Amino acid sequence: MNLKDCPMTDSTQALAHFAATLSFETIPTSVVRRTEDLFLDWFASALAGKDSRPVESIARFAESMGPVDGPSEILIHRRGSSPLIAATVNAAASHVAEQDDVHNGSVFHPATVVFPAALAVAQAIGASGRDLLVASVAGYEVGIRIGEFLGRSHYRIFHTTGTAGTFAAAAAVGHLLKLTPEQMGHAFGSAGTQSAGLWEFLRDAADSKQLHTAHAAGAGLTAAYLARDGFTGARHILDGPQGLAAGTSTDADARRLNDGLGTRWTVTETSFKFHAACRHTHPAADALQQVMREHRLAIDDIRTVTALVHQAAIDVLGPVVDPQTVHQAKFSMGTVLGLIAVQGRAGLAEFDNHWRNTQVRSIHDKVSMKLDPEVDAAYPGRWIGKVSVETMDGRQFEGMVLEPKGDPGNTLTRYELEEKALALASYRGGASMAEMQSVIAKVWSLAYAPSIQHFFAEG
Repeated sequence: MNLKDCPMTDSTQALAHFAATLSFETIPTSVVRRTEDLFLDWFASALAGKDSRPVESIARFAESMGPVDGPSEILIHRRGSSPLIAATVNAAASHVAEQDDVHNGSVFHPATVVFPAALAVAQAIGASGRDLLVASVAGYEVGIRIGEFLGRSHYRIFHTTGTAGTFAAAAAVGHLLKLTPEQMGHAFGSAGTQSAGLWEFLRDAADSKQLHTAHAAGAGLTAAYLARDGFTGARHILDGPQGLAAGTSTDADARRLNDGLGTRWTVTETSFKFHAACRHTHPAADALQQVMREHRLAIDDIRTVTALVHQAAIDVLGPVVDPQTVHQAKFSMGTVLGLIAVQGRAGLAEFDNHWRNTQVRSIHDKVSMKLDPEVDAAYPGRWIGKVSVETMDGRQFEGMVLEPKGDPGNTLTRYELEEKALALASYRGGASMAEMQSVIAKVWSLAYAPSIQHFFAEG
């Protein structure tokens, strides 16, 4: 472990103090509006998890352990339960369609761990929409910075959303519970000791990814409630000789924990997903779209496609050689680019209906990944998309995209977010158009809502 310069204890306590004392008045309006955008995107992603086999498995278990009723909404089942059960199920549900957000620099999906925990607790304690927004900002800022701190080496083995996600959920819930800075520090200690999530599941098409988010949201929530009750956690959970960085990182950088804290708002750096696939595929997908459009290529024209990528794309996508499930196919560069070439896009319907299509498979077999120094040097701050396409008649075409669709510099408008939300809600019947339009109206006025007890009508 190579911790640089800054004493970690001070950095960790500063982060805890920030999360505990953040106020609505100190958050720029643009950050509040973006948090509303991200909340809507998450809410719809959770509805899209309805009837997913791994999600329903987690839901059956969680609901069998919890009360038959409660103040916190389980969105896919339209029923109430305890905050812990609702947070667990909603976190799992929002991470299966691969449409939830991502922060590039930390390679972390904040929404799927922050919002489930924050919403469940806010509903249980009767918090306002403004309270929910502030707590969510705290969760984003904490989780993203810890993800950045853990570095690229951590992400090679560990799913950062599962590890840093425990801290993010603890920060959001801790803020709602009005923890003191000292209590927040203890919550971080208890959250960190529960951090978990390994990438090995990709090799077997296992269901672990949804378990990672379910556990992170629930563990962070638990840590915050325990801290409120006086339960103590390790003060050196990040930098200690047997702490998180020591065990899971070789390039941890303490300076990232407080980088611009209170002035640099990482919420606004967070990207929306356009394609329904692992974010590592998106830059190349956009670049291939560009090449095929500009040169009017048909699928029969393609001899080979080389995706020029950063090392993390190879680490995460490389093990998926022959996808066996639709979810595993979302981590296959060949399948994603095959859908782009054949269907023109890689959305939910394209995956469900065409991922095993003969033409898609033929493109899959022509795709390879190659480490590109320029792309790798820019990552994770920027996710550059580059592809090289060779045609059957020997022509060579290069495509390059500096900001994939959904990145802050190429973001989705509120109109596009509403369209995406409506599509996600209707994907498996999670909500009707009228219901989702009502939800959208509520989200756009969250800052003025005295209570957020019910997004859907009771009963």
